[in-house]
Amino acid sequence: MADPILTVKELEKTFRSGDRDLVVFSGLDLAIAEGERVAIVGESGAGKSTLLYLLGGLDRPSKGTIYFGQRANTNLSDRDLAEYRNRQVGFVWQNHSLLPEFSAAENVGMPLMIRGVAREEAMRSARARLNEVGLANREENRAGELSGGEQQRVALARALASNPRLLLADEPTGNLD
Repeated sequence: MADPILTVKELEKTFRSGDRDLVVFSGLDLAIAEGERVAIVGESGAGKSTLLYLLGGLDRPSKGTIYFGQRANTNLSDRDLAEYRNRQVGFVWQNHSLLPEFSAAENVGMPLMIRGVAREEAMRSARARLNEVGLANREENRAGELSGGEQQRVALARALASNPRLLLADEPTGNLD
């Protein structure tokens, strides 16, 4: 395998539950090559979503190291982790997390605008991604005006809008036909 885009070494995540520690996983090693598709399968509560949060820099491990390329993300500042998430990672979650006061196109373009991309360019990219997921005719509709499946496709378009090197999806097809 070529140098992995993502490497996990001796990862552990522990939560405090009352007066004891709940170890979700421990000693986890993983390497993912660029372009590789990996499915994490397990029963509810096994730690799949927790792992995705860790890989995406939304949470920090209790122990172990996560590398993106050669860079260890584990000790990055909150600001550097936010930049990593905005520039390198696309997220599609079970809950679409669309902003209800914005249109589908604005929801898709928002991560680009946060990055500093001009609004016009961000909206052009957003419209192109919405077209790719079959929602060109719904770009001006607000989230509440879209079906669950349409909202999920908007979330997918948003995740892809910035051309991330890493796409993390947590049950992304739950609302799709």
